[in-house]
Amino acid sequence: MGTTAKEEMARFWEKNTKSNRPLSPHITVYEWSLPMAMSITHRGTGVALSLGVSLFGLAALLLPEQFPHYLATVKSLSLGPALIYSAKFALAFPLSYHTWNGVRHLV
Repeated sequence: MGTTAKEEMARFWEKNTKSNRPLSPHITVYEWSLPMAMSITHRGTGVALSLGVSLFGLAALLLPEQFPHYLATVKSLSLGPALIYSAKFALAFPLSYHTWNGVRHLV
């Protein structure tokens, strides 16, 4: 007769406990490397770009005014150059990094 999944799992863990096998390695055993960091950053910028495009599209559909109205509102806030350049960098970095890292991956 066949065994149930619960019985199979119990046999599996009993065998592993008797043989003193180590568990799978956790992330703490891996040494950080540049490709690992670049891969994580690539995924993060991809998620950020997807969310940004989705939110921009949703805003374009739901907000009552046209884009020039909101641009004029932001200009009227008289934000300092440091904040403006930081915002520009926050918009440009994910796009440029994700694009060039994708090209690097394809090459």
